[in-house]
Amino acid sequence: MAEDYKSTSRRPSSVLFVCGQNSIRSPIAEALTRKMFPDIYVASAGVVKGNRDPFAAAVIAEDGLSMEGHNPRGLEELSDGYFDLAITLTPQAHHAVLEQMRGFSVDVEYWPTPDPALATGSREQILDAYRDIRENLKKRIMARFANK
Repeated sequence: MAEDYKSTSRRPSSVLFVCGQNSIRSPIAEALTRKMFPDIYVASAGVVKGNRDPFAAAVIAEDGLSMEGHNPRGLEELSDGYFDLAITLTPQAHHAVLEQMRGFSVDVEYWPTPDPALATGSREQILDAYRDIRENLKKRIMARFANK
């Protein structure tokens, strides 16, 4: 994907990533952002609480990261609703965040991200779908938060 993800927005001090179930996309984005930008407070949640995904853990481990301490949680479980930026990764998450964050001073960005759990084929083909998500998120995170 040769999309230009550059942003002119300022760099936030706190970011919330939100997807459908907080089991694949948002925890991958959270782990990558923590590694790439340790000065940014990062959290993730799902519209609903899902289950841990072993493929997500496997592809994040390929980058030397771990999701061992990650337990999927829903938006309603967030103890702190104060973030500078909420990045939604699915249409459902985008609508839920806009509704829940109404009245808060938080910027909301939508980064459409396909669901790798829909991939079929061999284990390696499925892992490749997850790797694509990881790599695309890595590019977007770098473009959005670097040199701000």
